[in-house]
Amino acid sequence: MKVRVDQKLCVGHGRCYELAPEVYDEDERGHCRLVASSVAPELVASAQRGAVNCPEHAIRVEEEVDP
Repeated sequence: MKVRVDQKLCVGHGRCYELAPEVYDEDERGHCRLVASSVAPELVASAQRGAVNCPEHAIRVEEEVDP
């Protein structure tokens, strides 16, 4: 799975990295930073939990598409 954060939408509520610190971290401003853009299968539920709890809907978790 691939995780994307729209930095223009993120205002730093911090719910993502509080709920799923194994997937999300915070930058120096308190905004979301990804630990890794590709998520292992065992972390997909955590990635989705962080995404659905983002008030700005700045996070997307999507299937990776092979070229």
